Amino acid sequence: MRLAPKKSLGQNFLLNKNIIKQIVEVGNITNQSTVIEIGPGTGNLTEEILKKKPKNFFAIEKDKKLYLNLQNKYNKRIDIINKDVLDIKWNYFEKQNMLVFGNLPYNISAKLLIEWIKLNNLNFLFKRFVLMFQKEVADRIVASVNSSKYGRLTILNDWKMSAEKIMDIDPENFFPKPKVKSSLVYFQPKSNIFNLKDSKSLEKVTNIFFQNKRKMIKKPLNILFKNSKEITNKLNLDENCRPQNIKPLIYFKIAKELEKDF
Repeated sequence: MRLAPKKSLGQNFLLNKNIIKQIVEVGNITNQSTVIEIGPGTGNLTEEILKKKPKNFFAIEKDKKLYLNLQNKYNKRIDIINKDVLDIKWNYFEKQNMLVFGNLPYNISAKLLIEWIKLNNLNFLFKRFVLMFQKEVADRIVASVNSSKYGRLTILNDWKMSAEKIMDIDPENFFPKPKVKSSLVYFQPKSNIFNLKDSKSLEKVTNIFFQNKRKMIKKPLNILFKNSKEITNKLNLDENCRPQNIKPLIYFKIAKELEKDF
């Protein structure tokens, strides 16, 4: 069976064994761990994870040929699921403190991250994530206030998780070579999060603010609130600021005020 990467699925197989070992070490797997690997492909990372002897090991592979190859190769040592990861119901696993590894297809990476952030029981289900992103997306996730990369993805992620970029990875380490650099990011779900009803208010706030991120914040506040001056005074906001100048906590507080109108 020829196992060629599919461009339609955004497949780029990581080949560098030293980097693969580093990724597994970052995950800190123990013999009590429940591991989920997203997009195992031909099993390069899978092999290294198995050496750590996790208690439970699930792999999610959408590609039917790769799925069948993995089934044959590992013969029930791994529970392999032939599904699109975006269709996974995470409560299906009935586990807690799961550890997720993923060399994510670039076209779904941000969408998948936001799906996790929307989960009400994120910090119950997941212990940590070790994920590969396109470098540009990773830079947006870990961006600092006042930087050009700071935006919606930074703020949404900061609500539920802390994130740290571990390393950048050159295209030469993959087959086929992607056109851009990749980055490995470590995520830790927060046990205490700012209390919002759900993600909708924060998504709406950040969407409106960052549609015109070069504009001063007075305009998006007027769009969101009839009593925008009251909100400005209550939260001690400087209307001359721009969206990238405001810390995540302030966005959480603005979203909380918006929820009072829901």
